[in-house]
Amino acid sequence: MTQLKFRKINIESYRPGKSILGKIKNLIKLSANESALGVSSRVKKLKLKNIDIEKYPDSKCKALRGQIAKKFKCDFNKIICGSGSDEIIQIICQLFLNKNDEVILPKYSFLMYRIYAKIVGAKIIFSKEKNFKICIDDIIAKTSNKTKIVFLANPNNPTGTYLNFKELKNLRKKLNKKILLVIDDAYFEYMTQKDYVSGLKLFKNKTNVFILRTFSKVYGLASLRVGWGYGPKKIVDELYKIKPPFNVNKIAQLSAIESLKDYKFIKKSVQHNLNWSVKIKKFLENKNIKTNKIAANFFLLDFDSCKKSAKYVAKKLENKGIILRSMENYKMKNKLRMTIGSTAQNIKFIKEIKNILR
Repeated sequence: MTQLKFRKINIESYRPGKSILGKIKNLIKLSANESALGVSSRVKKLKLKNIDIEKYPDSKCKALRGQIAKKFKCDFNKIICGSGSDEIIQIICQLFLNKNDEVILPKYSFLMYRIYAKIVGAKIIFSKEKNFKICIDDIIAKTSNKTKIVFLANPNNPTGTYLNFKELKNLRKKLNKKILLVIDDAYFEYMTQKDYVSGLKLFKNKTNVFILRTFSKVYGLASLRVGWGYGPKKIVDELYKIKPPFNVNKIAQLSAIESLKDYKFIKKSVQHNLNWSVKIKKFLENKNIKTNKIAANFFLLDFDSCKKSAKYVAKKLENKGIILRSMENYKMKNKLRMTIGSTAQNIKFIKEIKNILR
């Protein structure tokens, strides 16, 4: 028998949180940081029957990039769209990294940073966190002449912590200028803190910073897979050379354009998230479940001071049709991640936690 030779990749693949629980119907999924209020009514009104499904979409997403440039007051030519921001991460790794190059990222961070870097043969260097917050000094201490990229999300997933604008500027200042700093702004819309500034706003004109954005969170377009990146034109031009053709489908492009126009929906979503974050944080802490400060649309739940374990609570919630995200993939013990849901979902969650901890 012919034995085909292929490269074996020594990585642990991404495992999404649960989305089904046996035969339980009407699940409450609070495990993926999805939009609590769904999508904009403008997206729902799109007349899909008028879309030429048989035609390829615009490979360069010109209309969508134009709307992004208009909304965020940035350069059209520095924008690249992807099938989710994950794809942008992937092609950045392909462009910048060779075997044995080093990539630094926080120990607890979005799993796709390490996966895509490992696929191209780079070595992952984990920086330590202090109280689950990214530590700038440790990132700097871990750099070497082999370091090519530093990846971080701000606010960070799954910890929910964030660096303020002074800390973020300080990180870029201390890093070697030849190291690319990639800042994932996935949750920036939810940030109302005065000491927070998005990566895009802070580093719009930097030549060694690349920004990631997504339509999967506050805009509610998770299933359509559309995200974008922003960085120096020289880098973006090279990314276009290796980007898959027609990578963002037409329905995704049109939906993203409409969602960007609906300021009221975004404002409503952010206010909903803030109101419920305050209520849920207070409730959880009264039950001795520690959480991060209010930041994105989720909380990291720490059960170390609680009379019940994270595993026990997760199982009991699942029996009631409520799914939270286990943190075992992230090597975090006795922790769960909980997304802020709709009003009805949050009320149900609080009710069931009360029953479990009674």
